[in-house]
Amino acid sequence: MEEKISAETVHFGEHLTIDGYGGDLAKLGDKKNVFDVVNELPDLLKMKKLSTPAVFFAPENGEKDPGGWRGFVVVAESHIALHTFPARGFVSADIYTCRNGLQVDFVVDYFKEKFKLQDVEINLLRRGTKYPVKNIY
Repeated sequence: MEEKISAETVHFGEHLTIDGYGGDLAKLGDKKNVFDVVNELPDLLKMKKLSTPAVFFAPENGEKDPGGWRGFVVVAESHIALHTFPARGFVSADIYTCRNGLQVDFVVDYFKEKFKLQDVEINLLRRGTKYPVKNIY
């Protein structure tokens, strides 16, 4: 069951991981689609991009990794990264932000739509639960 973290929760940030299964081969294997995700999602979440999104093809790397696209963007709030494995119908994504109150349902629905996912596993971690409320130096 998905844990709800409210905007009032005191912690440094939130790290959402999404593992998507049964995705569309063409969408997972499409470099432009991967680029669109790492380019659009920060804007949709009102995050500030500090870099141009980067997308790389990673070739097959043994039995576990049949190859696929890797997308990454650095944002002022941290980063968004994803790895597609088209031959497995799988995508693995990380959305890390120093903000509280990440729109988890929106992000999960976005990934489901962009890759036509049949099933997802999500994990939401609170980061920096002991983060000082003011500068200590």
